[in-house]
Amino acid sequence: MNRRTFLSFMGTGAAALAAASAGLGILEGKASAMSPTADHLFGFETNKVSGYFEPIEPSKEDLLLLPKGYQYDVVAAFDDVINEAGEKFGQGSDYNAFFPINGSNTHGLLVNNHEYTNIFSIGPIAENGKWTQEQIQKDLYYQGMSVIEIYQDTDGVWKMDTSSKHARRIHGSTPFELTGPARGSAVVGYATQAKGTFANCSGGVTFWKTVLSCEENFSETAERAGLPLTHYGWVVEIDPFDGSYLKKHTALGRFNHENTAMGLTADGRIVVYMGDDKKDACVYKFVSAGKYEASKGRANSALLEDGTLYVANLKSGKWAPVTYEAVSKLLAKSDFKAPAGVKGTRDELLARFGSQGDVVTNCHEAALIVGGTPTDRPEDIEISPFDNTVFISHTNNDSHGNIHGHITRIFEKDNDLGATEFDFEIFIAGGRQSGFSSPDNLAFDSSGNLWVVTDISSSSHNKGVYKTFQNNGLFVVPTHGPAKAEALQFASAPVESELTGPFFTPDENTLFLSVQHPGEMTTDLNKPTSLWPHRPGDPIARCGVVAIRGFKLG
Repeated sequence: MNRRTFLSFMGTGAAALAAASAGLGILEGKASAMSPTADHLFGFETNKVSGYFEPIEPSKEDLLLLPKGYQYDVVAAFDDVINEAGEKFGQGSDYNAFFPINGSNTHGLLVNNHEYTNIFSIGPIAENGKWTQEQIQKDLYYQGMSVIEIYQDTDGVWKMDTSSKHARRIHGSTPFELTGPARGSAVVGYATQAKGTFANCSGGVTFWKTVLSCEENFSETAERAGLPLTHYGWVVEIDPFDGSYLKKHTALGRFNHENTAMGLTADGRIVVYMGDDKKDACVYKFVSAGKYEASKGRANSALLEDGTLYVANLKSGKWAPVTYEAVSKLLAKSDFKAPAGVKGTRDELLARFGSQGDVVTNCHEAALIVGGTPTDRPEDIEISPFDNTVFISHTNNDSHGNIHGHITRIFEKDNDLGATEFDFEIFIAGGRQSGFSSPDNLAFDSSGNLWVVTDISSSSHNKGVYKTFQNNGLFVVPTHGPAKAEALQFASAPVESELTGPFFTPDENTLFLSVQHPGEMTTDLNKPTSLWPHRPGDPIARCGVVAIRGFKLG
């Protein structure tokens, strides 16, 4: 079968048959405490797939383009009022997570991350590069997260309910509790709390229905605002339905976090996979000391405070513990030589790493010391809900000639997410042959198709070796069957933007997707390079989140 026929076949309700024939088992039952992964990407209730669609071609248009038969609603965009207190939707719209209210597929809370600001929120920066105090405060306010209440009206249109008691902003001034080994330690200035969260990139949902949000490129914002750097670069946890629940989990390490993917070991412990989104950075996983107990609900969050952090050594196929014991043992050797990417003499490193709190706070260097493999910008990581393989978007690394990136697939030993050994493959490589470049966020649908958004830098759009791909897009890649590892384009992004945070409702009738930084190369507000979402009379571009509908389910 060709790709189009394959998707049409999958759209007739044959997902279970196809999965079984591929050796993936029958897809049945809602994700639960016994499921291998958190049910944060789609619903297992229907056995339905994403549906047949006619793939689109690359585009340069300043539009969000979808296949024939699909449409989208702008649910919220930058600076929209989200509640009766007058709080505003942030900028740099990224990760999405939908939480049904009373089990509904058409009414719930949507959590959205806000990664960074640009000229449309803070205005032009002075020629000397200095920010005003007003710009610094706007920068802190418009980053972070939004929790909004949304619903689908009788005409099928998704809307925001600004009268919601749950709708709120979480930003650069919101207080968070520190947990884990760095809490109260010297390396964080003996703090037990941190002011605010920002640079919130992607995230994940826990088994106990909270959101883990990831602080990525935090340094510039923290430095401009005069905030301590070691208070940022963590994984934060919020409860969409409880505004008082705000934590930063230091046991998960401090680096340029992209997202989290939560699963269970064979013996019931929590696993969290994470990527460090920069060149020559590593892939991590955290394994809790204790076991998950569904009956404990949110109290299971304590599992994220005590466990072992590991880093992947791709050459040996082993997970190396990133612990004080492992680091100090290596530094104790008189012939120790710092690996590439680690600065300082042996004596300086001995002084820097005196506890597990120091190790998790200086995680990037500690991981390289214990043998972590530098990779090509590991961004989104997701666990296949069908076979426990782990998919990693390595976006690109032009320093190594990996211009278009690739998606790596890890096979844990004995199919156990808690294993300390693994094998891997390059599942699909970006480039002309696949039709996409620079893979970023990932999501699965319930027939095992991998949904992939791309992150070509706006400054490279439609230039040089990137001309073929035109604007960024959203692609569907089957992970099994006749069309395995073949990409089909589902969406094309507006000018100078990327698509982020794909997230399905449980019944897979709606796909939430963020449009991030349209027109980000704008230098003159009188001449914006994009006007998406093209609101009548609106003179600027606005990032935001859309709800895509029109899926034909078998």
